[in-house]
Amino acid sequence: MNQSSSIFPPNNFESVFKTLKLDMTPTELSGLMEDYKFSKDQISAVDQVFEYLREKKIRNTIDMYLRTSRLPLKAPKTFDNFDFSVVRGKYIERLQALSALNALKAHKNIAFIGPPGTGKTHLAQAYGYECCQNGFKTYFIKMSELRDKFTTARRNGKEASCLNGLVRPACLIIDEVGHCEFDKENTRLFFDMIDRRYNRQGCNNIIFTSNKNPALWKQNFNDDDDLLCALDRIFDDATVFTIRGKSYRGKSLENITLQTTIVSGSTESEKTNS
Repeated sequence: MNQSSSIFPPNNFESVFKTLKLDMTPTELSGLMEDYKFSKDQISAVDQVFEYLREKKIRNTIDMYLRTSRLPLKAPKTFDNFDFSVVRGKYIERLQALSALNALKAHKNIAFIGPPGTGKTHLAQAYGYECCQNGFKTYFIKMSELRDKFTTARRNGKEASCLNGLVRPACLIIDEVGHCEFDKENTRLFFDMIDRRYNRQGCNNIIFTSNKNPALWKQNFNDDDDLLCALDRIFDDATVFTIRGKSYRGKSLENITLQTTIVSGSTESEKTNS
């Protein structure tokens, strides 16, 4: 039997070999099977083993991405457990379609803007969770943590390492923009991070949440030029979801009112007589 008429076409294992990063091509494996005269059942067994290894590698990669993402794992925020029924609006389907990750693939940033308790962080974390499940490295950080991270990197002379770590993830989620002040040097690092991600190739984007309209973000930064350049890149191609309404929080709040009364104690003379 010649190789071209093999019952095991070389391209069957292409994706498997790519996932496992094996130092072998499907053509080589096919030729090896030909040389050893593998039966159809033997080839099927090899197919099952490689498929098992591929699925295991994918599961391990997803678990690793979730562990390093800083997303909540005990009670993960997902699109499945987000209550879309309480959201109203003409473009609700745009919100529901986020799980397809088209924005990530199109290098399109996303911002969730609105008052506290309206689901912004849940949606941002759900997006990150979906990214991990689809094999995209994700990193979640609050704006105050990002400020502290920059400050520590400057103090230790590790700005480059810090920026590399923030540029590397396909999806970077920055929560609560506008909750803290950035000095001039941290604003510069913020711009450098945005600029490097803006020029990065491949599937990637940044997810922001904030109680403030982006036009007001400048109130928390101390270098207008760098901030304006950063905002220009952030919103060059982005989708902003403005969410209005009352807070979700407190729906399960139970108020219990109790009252105490003063109980008169026994006098010392009563204790003696008794």
